[in-house]
Amino acid sequence: MLLASFQYNNTKVTIVQDDITKQETDAIVNAANSHLKHGGGVAAAIVRAGGEEIQKESDEWVKRHGPVPTSSVAVTGAGKLKAKYVIHTVGPVWGEGNEHEKLYKAVKNVLSKAQELGLKTISIPAISSGIFGFPKDECAKVFLKAIKDFLSENPKTTLEEIRLCNIDKETSEIFFKTFTENWR
Repeated sequence: MLLASFQYNNTKVTIVQDDITKQETDAIVNAANSHLKHGGGVAAAIVRAGGEEIQKESDEWVKRHGPVPTSSVAVTGAGKLKAKYVIHTVGPVWGEGNEHEKLYKAVKNVLSKAQELGLKTISIPAISSGIFGFPKDECAKVFLKAIKDFLSENPKTTLEEIRLCNIDKETSEIFFKTFTENWR
């Protein structure tokens, strides 16, 4: 369900309440742990919907490159999903220190990787706001700043749509409220 849409140059930022595994965007983002073991939350849902090949590619990625540091990204195929890629990012765990800065970097790194891949559309969940405990209202504020900064620094980005996609009503409404009140 589309809740809101905001425009910045040639890029549309939309807020939707929906299942990220059903998005028809070039990539979806997985809120991952550093070992890319997709056992719970959004990560488990992505592997259930996309197939075990996502977990196998993730294991291979970690074997070749080592664990994914907080705020960094790894890219795999999307298996049976409608997306072409899954961009895995490791958000901060609330209470570990510098969480706002780490989440900001994670969001910017996701958008930079999408641009590097030449993607036009991406769906991103509220990274770190689930089992990692980042307060949802603070998460939405960090996302707003990171997206606006990325778009102002990259006026010719390939990204035509950045979709903020969460399955639960509470998170979706918090993002809706934050973006509606602060998008200028």
